Amino acid sequence: MPVTVAASAARTCLGDDAATFAALLRGECGVTDLRYFRAGALNVRRGYHIAGPRPERPGMAGRWLAGCVTEAVSRARLEPGCRVAAIIGTGLGGLRDVERWAADGQPTRPDQLHFAAAIRAAAPFARTAITISNACSAGGYALALGQDLVELGDADAVIVAGADSMTESMLAMIGRFDAEPTDRIRPFDSGRAGALLGEGAAAVVLVREGAAAAPALARLLGCGLSCDARYETAPDLAGVCRAMRDALDRAGRSPADVDLVLAHGTGTRLNDPTEAAALREIFAGQRPGPLVTAVKGAVGHTSGASALTSLTLGLHSLRSGMVPAIVGLSEPLAEGAGLRFVRGAPRRSRPRLMQVNAFGFGGVNAVAMLEAA
Repeated sequence: MPVTVAASAARTCLGDDAATFAALLRGECGVTDLRYFRAGALNVRRGYHIAGPRPERPGMAGRWLAGCVTEAVSRARLEPGCRVAAIIGTGLGGLRDVERWAADGQPTRPDQLHFAAAIRAAAPFARTAITISNACSAGGYALALGQDLVELGDADAVIVAGADSMTESMLAMIGRFDAEPTDRIRPFDSGRAGALLGEGAAAVVLVREGAAAAPALARLLGCGLSCDARYETAPDLAGVCRAMRDALDRAGRSPADVDLVLAHGTGTRLNDPTEAAALREIFAGQRPGPLVTAVKGAVGHTSGASALTSLTLGLHSLRSGMVPAIVGLSEPLAEGAGLRFVRGAPRRSRPRLMQVNAFGFGGVNAVAMLEAA
């Protein structure tokens, strides 16, 4: 059963998905000084914050999620009587509410921690809402499960969403990686100095053919998954390549068919050379090979929302014929020799087949293949 993307929406530090894509084409970076947190104690001074109220309020990630779901569902124009399910991917869920508000004695309901309340508010017609936590590839795993539900006939439409806000716990962890705080993310750059967190949410609506009035944005051909569990945090080249090959096999496509890669591109010492090596292995012998771009240099690492954020922005490239440059990339790392990184300025292109990468701690890898409708 064909599975199509009927609609999508995203929210980043640069605005909604249309505003974010326009900012990417202009080469803008949304990094600012860190808010809400003790920068000195964390050894993290910068972040990619969504503009919002001060002081901080509870449930911000849930509100961003609900806004994206509401917008995506409205754009999809689902047919009456559709059987709708929702799958939400997140890295840390409502942990920030526990850190900040429960610690102050303010009650936090369990359903607020896994976004069930946000889904009920935005899509009360959804028959079920499932939250999964697969680290930074959570949105990609949710996409794969959503495709399964539609293909198996268990749902006519699936809202696939992801959201994460910054947490003190995660900031403290990334602050221990380097002696000097990182000022911004520089994906695949030889002078990259590590990741910074971004706030964000994204949602896509997957449907069976005929379940939505809106014209399809793309066809979801296949999602490849792997869980190598080789190391707690370090990526594994074999595991990453396995997910890429799985995605191609499920899509019924070859490496020569891929026109554009939305890379994970965290700007860290370990991810970028491993991902670059995997791309070189998968696309070896292909000339000229796919264009490679990444969005975290502009919007930060949005954790569980990152795969769907990349996907949504990639859909804008499929429709507009413009591929944004990698913000923060000046001099590519040696391991990326031969890859067609988009840098300096946007590239005019009409990609047909797009690959979206997402990799998480513990070797949970997700790769999606989407074809222009």
